[in-house]
Amino acid sequence: MKAREFIAVATADKGGKPNCAPKLLLKIDGGIAYFIDYSIGKTAENLKVNPEVSLSFIDINSLFGYRLNGKVEIIEKGKIYDECLKELREKEIGLSVERVIKGVQDGKSHKEFELEIPEHFLIYKVKIEEGCEISPRGEIKREGS
Repeated sequence: MKAREFIAVATADKGGKPNCAPKLLLKIDGGIAYFIDYSIGKTAENLKVNPEVSLSFIDINSLFGYRLNGKVEIIEKGKIYDECLKELREKEIGLSVERVIKGVQDGKSHKEFELEIPEHFLIYKVKIEEGCEISPRGEIKREGS
């Protein structure tokens, strides 16, 4: 998971209607993952009424898939927010440099590849409670509750 920049984050509203959107993975600290939500849309709305979340990603080299489930705490201010903002600014520089170089190599405008932190964003602190690994043959290995 640490090698991923964006991970699909699935939520559901109070009535069970699903929503899935990619979110920037900021960091992993033990069994806690921190995500950034720039758009503050449906994901945030859903998490305010239902803090359950499911994360999904694939290792393209091995073709193993992963699903992690947990509960979210939404962070909008405070010490953790400030620490994450600092880490986000550092990550933004690295991601922008990589994207600009790739854009130049591909002959595209660098403006298409620059990242910019919006004025307001949310941090999702996800406590991972369970997970599973799905092999390319469909075998499932579960961990957690």
